[in-house]
Amino acid sequence: MQLDPIAFQIGPVTVYWYGLLIATGALVGAWLASLEAERRGWDPDHIWNALVVCLILGLIGARLYHVISSPAGGAQGWDYYRQNPIDIIRFWRDGQLTGISGLGIYGAVVGGLLGLLAYTYFAGLKFLDWADLGMMGLAMGQVIGRWGNFFNQELYGNPTSLPWGIPIDAAHRLPQFRDLPADARFHPSFLYESLWNLLVVGALLYLTRRFEGRLRSGDLLLSYLILYPIGRFLVEFQRPDAWTVRGIPAAQIIAVVSIVVSAGVLIYRHRFAESPSLAEDTSATQQAG
Repeated sequence: MQLDPIAFQIGPVTVYWYGLLIATGALVGAWLASLEAERRGWDPDHIWNALVVCLILGLIGARLYHVISSPAGGAQGWDYYRQNPIDIIRFWRDGQLTGISGLGIYGAVVGGLLGLLAYTYFAGLKFLDWADLGMMGLAMGQVIGRWGNFFNQELYGNPTSLPWGIPIDAAHRLPQFRDLPADARFHPSFLYESLWNLLVVGALLYLTRRFEGRLRSGDLLLSYLILYPIGRFLVEFQRPDAWTVRGIPAAQIIAVVSIVVSAGVLIYRHRFAESPSLAEDTSATQQAG
């Protein structure tokens, strides 16, 4: 399969599909979040203002997650970066893409939330309210951004005979797959995660409308931290290049912790803690916005 990772060139500037799709996903996600802000009567400009901060810190977090990881199959990870520290921030070398695809979504989530926390603090807004909207936007961004992995021929799974299997060039195959026939097909793990994230978007939109009178600030954030990790846990079974800890994919460990902790907090705050519902707390947020 001959896929060109380059979308287009303008003089000396080269635009890659990976970066283009991530940027597109971020914009579409912010647009979705801004629509929800308008529906709630909040100022949607805060979404666009916070986007820049969240993207910067999200990118830093995603990069650091990748740097400390130790992927299987010879991919660049901590063993490489500790010997070549300049490459941590050196995405480009000799005109070739070397690290911009080296990003980890869990690091991006943490970094993005820290960026949003900083923005809401200085803007005088309630963090949990805007984090709820941010999770809708993030999930939508993942739906689109994951297709960047397709053009990079990465985030694929084990060989398969299923009709939706995708071919992978020999140069992009993991060592254990390089001797397979040229027409071998592989599970499109990136597609599975993209489709799962689309379901997450639908679920969050449904929850915010169906249970609006009962939701509390932060419920959608917690819901995302339950729903997305469920899908990621399952996708990791089709990640032969996964970073493992004692034989268990690190992403699955993080997923289980996120699911258990978030579900516990969600149950506690609705069964035992006294807190105003989202509808009751809207006026305060409107005033701050």
